[in-house]
Amino acid sequence: MANKKSAEKRARQSEVKRVRNNARRSTIKTAVKKVLTSLEAGVQAAEITPLFNDAQAKIARAAGKGVLHKNTAARKISRLAKRIAKEGK
Repeated sequence: MANKKSAEKRARQSEVKRVRNNARRSTIKTAVKKVLTSLEAGVQAAEITPLFNDAQAKIARAAGKGVLHKNTAARKISRLAKRIAKEGK
């Protein structure tokens, strides 16, 4: 347990960040899952585009906040786009 005031504050801040980061990761997973389930259901590419844009924005925002590494975010977006291009025809 933290003994100094500054260490106690950092512990509180870390907990808040942890909760916020977990929420961001969860929303990313949900957004990606919506895109993938739409693809599997055979939905047209035009209807998947808004879902993909939403997922892409959430992934990019998480990378900007430091929740995801920028290359990880780029890879996730790229793979999702590639899959849409392949299956969404």
